[in-house]
Amino acid sequence: MPESTYTPDSRYAWLRLGVTLLLMTIGSSAMYVVSVVLPLVQAEFGVQRAEASLPYTLLMLGFGFGGILMGRLADRFGVVVPLWIGAAGLALGFAGAAVSSSILAFAWIHGVLLGLLGSSATFAPLVADTSLWFVRRRGIAVAVCASGNYVAGAIWPPIVQAIAQAHGWRTAYFLLAGLSAISLPLLSLALRRRPPMAVAPVAAAAGPAAAATSPAVQPSDRPFGLSMTQAQTLLCVAGLACCVAMSMPQVHIVAYCTDLGYGPARGAQMLSLMLAAGIASRLISGLICDRIGGLRTLLLGSFLQGVALLLFIPFDGMASLYVISALFGLFQGGIVPSYAIIVREHFPPQEAGARVGTVLMFTLFGMALGGWVSGKIFDLTGSYDAAFINGIAWNLLNLSIASWLWRRVRHNARPTLRPA
Repeated sequence: MPESTYTPDSRYAWLRLGVTLLLMTIGSSAMYVVSVVLPLVQAEFGVQRAEASLPYTLLMLGFGFGGILMGRLADRFGVVVPLWIGAAGLALGFAGAAVSSSILAFAWIHGVLLGLLGSSATFAPLVADTSLWFVRRRGIAVAVCASGNYVAGAIWPPIVQAIAQAHGWRTAYFLLAGLSAISLPLLSLALRRRPPMAVAPVAAAAGPAAAATSPAVQPSDRPFGLSMTQAQTLLCVAGLACCVAMSMPQVHIVAYCTDLGYGPARGAQMLSLMLAAGIASRLISGLICDRIGGLRTLLLGSFLQGVALLLFIPFDGMASLYVISALFGLFQGGIVPSYAIIVREHFPPQEAGARVGTVLMFTLFGMALGGWVSGKIFDLTGSYDAAFINGIAWNLLNLSIASWLWRRVRHNARPTLRPA
């Protein structure tokens, strides 16, 4: 093909995005199937619920740390290398978990093979890679890519549940091992070409439309007028804060409904509604991001997430909770992908993989911390009201950081007047 075929926003870039969506949907399977088999694993190994939850905890920790490692590998060698590592990690991890004889071995396999070396390779590196292949439609492209994580959450649990019920959870894990070993390496071959933006940034590729929406946004060694370490730290704190707030409804909505007397089934329905709305949110936020930029999209999402959290406190009727759960999903789904856009807009593109991976690691830590803190607050107070207030406080921290960064962008964009 001629060289012009491999340019940002080209037909090849969109074809590549479709492959990326498939890769993330398959690679994110480990994040959701462990929750499906938790009751079966607990019964087979004869352990308490806390011990049975350890595999998920270690998986998420490994996923977070692995994002940085895989991002650095993608920056240096291209996205195919981490994808091959991820394919091996998932295949060996699913197979190893299927033959585990103890909950401890089962948990460590989830943390190291399925999390650190497996699923992490199919999230942060793919999001960063996608951001390098698009300029005019970068927001919607990253949103489509990141939606693969939610799509995985929608399709894999019922499939694994059906297989586990008919043939046992070990069979389900063996089948996932085979799928990972075959599909991921084959699909990764379509991504062998290095992103053009990683080699030679194209300053004017965005055209006049992008310049009109955010004229001062350019990759720089001084993002937001700060050192790169300072800017990265602020984004990491913002990512941690927004996801501590985000985790409150996502982790505890089932328990909350049970306490209110509606039963866990209603809570599960609200959670499913929340995640389904999250897919729509990511796509809508991507379109918005293409018009107003990553930082303003983060501001909008953070503000609306805070509003939804506030609504949970006075309205606890069943119909109200369904509506608020849908609103929360619509408001929060685009927040995490906006960090990838912010990194791509303000930091050097050659470092996109590692920096996106670092920020996303802190968002995962925020989810883990927020879920635990909300439960602890409930244990101390006997109510989720204080936990919602805690989430709102963390959301305000995120909103404050995003607002301050935006003010710095606007200040730096002002022309400096000099005397004649």
